[in-house]
Amino acid sequence: MIHGLGGSATNWTDLMGLLQDRVESAAPDLAGFGWSPPPPGGDYSLTAHARAVVDFIEADRRGPVHLLGNSLGGTVSMLVASRRPDLVRTLTLVSPALPVLRPRASNAHLPALAAPWVGQRLARRLGRFPVEARVRATLALCFADPTRVPPQRVAEAIEEADRRARLDHESDAMLASLRSLLSSYLRRRPLSLWQEAALVRTPTLLIYGMRDRLVDPRTASRAARTFPDVRQLLLLPDSGHVAQMEHPDDVAAAVRRHLSRQR
Repeated sequence: MIHGLGGSATNWTDLMGLLQDRVESAAPDLAGFGWSPPPPGGDYSLTAHARAVVDFIEADRRGPVHLLGNSLGGTVSMLVASRRPDLVRTLTLVSPALPVLRPRASNAHLPALAAPWVGQRLARRLGRFPVEARVRATLALCFADPTRVPPQRVAEAIEEADRRARLDHESDAMLASLRSLLSSYLRRRPLSLWQEAALVRTPTLLIYGMRDRLVDPRTASRAARTFPDVRQLLLLPDSGHVAQMEHPDDVAAAVRRHLSRQR
């Protein structure tokens, strides 16, 4: 289970609990996020993140695996499935961050954060806000209804954000990963992300929150047409960007159906 931009392994805690009788789950922190150190040479590219996931799966020696990814982690998971199909048994993508070149009001700040110098300045300005205020703003952006977040999860998020605020590489991991993602939106050679998606032959489950403020849920129809072996498209009308956190029961049920269809 691969988390999204600014997230960590804990983004999957509730879903892992709901699926523990069906699968043995692992959720690594991508380089520079959660408890993982920054990558060698500061390489936060999509390819580097995908390579790290491949290394993790190979080191675990239990592949091919059921691979799940959210947002940035969905894009990384798609690249793994495209480039190393031997390692992926099924693919589940929750609001994968695939190219849309028309920003909406709710995500128009992302290109500014990705811009050199401007991004660092904005990050420093955001860093002056209290940790709790930043966490609650993030929850409001990622959840359709942030009141659904259990108090325990809010407290855990604040504690984690406070720890990460003391790390020298926190903003580097966020900004460099974001730049790599957005620059890939404009890339045409050798392959665009949508072209990579068309190469995925793995049975795929697509999940989108229709009140997602970060990934335009209208890309769901294009994704359903592009991935060659989509077995199910789940649209959650009252969910935001992190459906596995906001509606873990619905996501768990969809994953169970997806896995039950595979031998």
